Amino acid sequence: MKNFIETLQNIWKIKELRDKILLTLGLMAVYRFMAQIPLPGIDPTQLTALENQADGGLLGLLNAFTGGAFSRASIMALGIMPYISASIVVQLMGIAVPYLQKLQKDGESGRKKTTQITRWLTIGITLVQGPAYITNMASILPEAAFVSTGVLGTGFFWFSSMILLMAGTVFAMWLGERITDKGIGNGISLLIMIGIIARFPSSFAQELASKTANGGAGGVMMILLEIVVWFLVILASVLLVTAVRRIAVQYARRSVVGDIKEVEGTRQYIPLKLNSAGVMPIIFAQAIMFIPGALAQKAEGSFQSIGASFADMNGLGYNVLFALLIIVFSYFYTAITIPTNKMADDLKRSGGFIPGIRPGHETAERLDSILSRITFPGSLFLALLAILPAIAVKFGIQQNWAMFYGGTSLIIMVGVAIDTIQQINSYLLNSHYDGLMKVGNKRKSSL
Repeated sequence: MKNFIETLQNIWKIKELRDKILLTLGLMAVYRFMAQIPLPGIDPTQLTALENQADGGLLGLLNAFTGGAFSRASIMALGIMPYISASIVVQLMGIAVPYLQKLQKDGESGRKKTTQITRWLTIGITLVQGPAYITNMASILPEAAFVSTGVLGTGFFWFSSMILLMAGTVFAMWLGERITDKGIGNGISLLIMIGIIARFPSSFAQELASKTANGGAGGVMMILLEIVVWFLVILASVLLVTAVRRIAVQYARRSVVGDIKEVEGTRQYIPLKLNSAGVMPIIFAQAIMFIPGALAQKAEGSFQSIGASFADMNGLGYNVLFALLIIVFSYFYTAITIPTNKMADDLKRSGGFIPGIRPGHETAERLDSILSRITFPGSLFLALLAILPAIAVKFGIQQNWAMFYGGTSLIIMVGVAIDTIQQINSYLLNSHYDGLMKVGNKRKSSL
């Protein structure tokens, strides 16, 4: 504890790091404040139907990512999700579109152009999701939810709501980019994380009330047990996010400029993550699982019964298929995001090679083989974490609290926290302080 307090003091001593952290916290506070502002013409006390709709499924995930702004009919109801969708689309299109492939190879200039394309696509996606969100509100909310009678029939309400939803998304995107450029950590990821964390107090309070009120099942001891299990799940998530398979790489002898002697070949490593795909397989799988339930509402007969069986997110059939899709998408997303052929070519050009493996094609095959083998246990682990909230519900845990036991929310929180700590750690080490990842005393300035 003493070392942790000392580390916090060291963080505060570094002016640049202190300013970045304060700026990041300030911008996140602005984002959360904006998420509390409802759309004009909406009565925030009459949104029970919207809140019930956002309890589960894909809408529940969206509501979690926006920190409840979706169910609150806020101007930030769409949050940063259109930008995330646009980024995924641009990334996937980069495989098939030659122009985007060229931009990926153009370095910083290509990255800027790709960012501009993503921004414009974000606005395009918002133009689709915004009217859909307003239409959904109009269909499920009672007339009392709207401040004045007949407001839905006015073009002004639709136009103003659409503009505000788009402005909210663009503003969230701007905040995320400012945090990335001027603050600490990845801004977009931090905004998602703060939205998820915002629901933590109310979720835990509901779980505590259900276990302690009126002699509830388990009482305080059950709550303590749930907290212990939760910390163990977090530890497992940390292991999943940080686990890597290091591939030894040998570099040939190199001549030193200005000296006739040669430097012995050095040995380095290529780190291949156990879970290279991150949370994307869960997002893809969840989007697919949303389709049967949606089709079942309009289908009849046997198709309706089949779709209804997948409407229960905590059911056995749903979670078995959900886990299988996660495994499949893990292989798919890893294959398109980890270019083993390019890695082998870059390694060959730099004079490196894997001991015992020929540079070029054989190296690419070796990397692909290793990546395939480590992706399997990683995908199984990811699938288990994804269905863990459903398992927790079966043991009597409240749905909102069970969400923090796994799935997309927990992995995002763990991943973002680790990335941010690593950035802070690098600042500390560069300033001659021991970082958060390593306990020790202050380094001497003479180093």
